[in-house]
Order: sequence, then C-alpha cells, then structure tokens
Amino acid sequence: MTEQATWFDSAADAAKRLAEVGYLADPATATTTYLAGALEKPLLVEGPAGVGKTELAKAIARASGAELVRLQCYEGLDEARALYEWNYKKQLLRIQAAGADGTGATWEQTHDDIFTEEFLLTRPLLTAIRRADPTVLLIDEVDKTDVEVEGLLLEVLSDFQVTIPELGTVSAVRRPLVLLTSNATRELSEAVRRRCLYLHIDYPDAEREHAIVTSQVEGIEDALARQVVEVVTKLRALELRKAPSIAESVDWARTLVALGTGTLDAATIDATLGVVLKHSSDVDRAVRELKLRA
Repeated sequence: MTEQATWFDSAADAAKRLAEVGYLADPATATTTYLAGALEKPLLVEGPAGVGKTELAKAIARASGAELVRLQCYEGLDEARALYEWNYKKQLLRIQAAGADGTGATWEQTHDDIFTEEFLLTRPLLTAIRRADPTVLLIDEVDKTDVEVEGLLLEVLSDFQVTIPELGTVSAVRRPLVLLTSNATRELSEAVRRRCLYLHIDYPDAEREHAIVTSQVEGIEDALARQVVEVVTKLRALELRKAPSIAESVDWARTLVALGTGTLDAATIDATLGVVLKHSSDVDRAVRELKLRA
C-alpha cells in the first residue's frame, strides 16, 4: 500500500517554507505546489527558459528535506536511460559461467537466473518509484524529448508504477512529488497534460524580481537593484535571441557589486552586458536600443 506523504500544510505554508530556502513564490505557484503534494498529482510547469521552473523542484526538495531525483530530457532519450536497463555484460558472464560449470542448466533456468534484481540497472523514473523516503522527481525539459517518450511517462504519472516484463509491476511505496518542466518548444500530448496539474511561470513583475535580487545578492543597494531590474525588463521587451533569465539578473547584480558600481550608467551597461546577454546580435541590439532610450 502506498504510504501517504505530507509535503506542505497549506499554500501559505508552501510559500513560507519555499521562501526560507531562497525561492520567492507568487500566490499561484505556492497554491499549485501545495496542491501537487496534497492531491498527489504530478505538476507540469511551463514558461520561458530561466524563470525558475527547475529551481522550483530543487526548492521543494530543500524545503521538505526530500531527495531530488532528476531526469534530464533530451532528443533521443529512450527507455534504457529513463526507466531501467539490464546489465547485459554481467548477464553474459553469468550465462557463460552456467555453461562452464557442467550442471547442464536449461535455458529456462538460466533465463530466470539472469533477469533478477542483481542484474537490474535502475534509471531516474524507476529509482524515484522505488524509494521509500520522501522524493521529488524532476522530469526536466520534457518538451525536448520525442513524442514516443511521453508514452513511457504515462504509467508513472497515472499509477506511480513501472512494469518490468521480466519482474512484474513495481509500485511506489511512497509516491514521489513529480514535477515536469517545459519551455513549450513543442506541444505536449493531451494524455500527459490530463494527468497533471498545470502551472505557467512567466518572468516576474518588477517588484518581485527586485525582491529576488535583493534576497540573493548580499550588500546590494536598493537603488542599484531597482536599476538592474528596470534595465532587464527593457531588455526582455526587445526581440532578442535569448531574453535574460532571473538567474542572469542576479548574476548581473553580483557583478556590479563586485565591481563596486553604485549606479548602472550607459558605460557600465556596455562593459557588463555580456553577463546577461549571450549572443553578439543581442548585445548590439540592446546597446543601440538602450542608448536611444537614454
């Protein structure tokens, strides 16, 4: 029987405990996070790159004292990397040993011997299902996988179990809190969406990003933090190849503090823009646009 796990007592408790580990959640994020634990439903989090989707899973693990198990998705991901695979080399050695010991073991006997726990290599999905301790399962950037991989996820997302033909069905002793992230580079199937709660995280408003920057950057003056947020907001409004993430806002603020800069003037922007923009075309456009606006 699946052991019930209590993650957060309420949405307010989720917001408070996430804040204590450095993640400032807005009301929608705190509420949906609480519900994911209370209802034992997977949570699909979509939004632009760099808005804190992956960090949310890490923060939940820190706030709850759970282990984080991460499946990093990519094109070409298959069952052997996501669920499990058999240790074929070890199986072959066992088969060779059985043939050399002169006992005359049948194939059925050898088959039953080599498809056991001893030869099973667990991957993130099966690892999370089998853990008895509190676990956060992060299925990161699920939109980067092939559509076929979503089929592998359905049994986990629906029933919190994995079927291994040679061993049977492995059901969760303690259901993990499952969080899937997507940058929406492709549309996910309705079957996956139907099994999940949904949360869209966008770039924060100026006040919340200011709070994030000041909480993450020690010694930054309030006026400088507001200037960083103001410029980053303007950058995100441009047609860039890659808009600055929240992490890059924090990195920029730390850079300015390290340089002893008290104000973000045009010269400082020109000198440090590479901290937040990573393409030369974006830098050129930003410098041109920001100077025109000055």
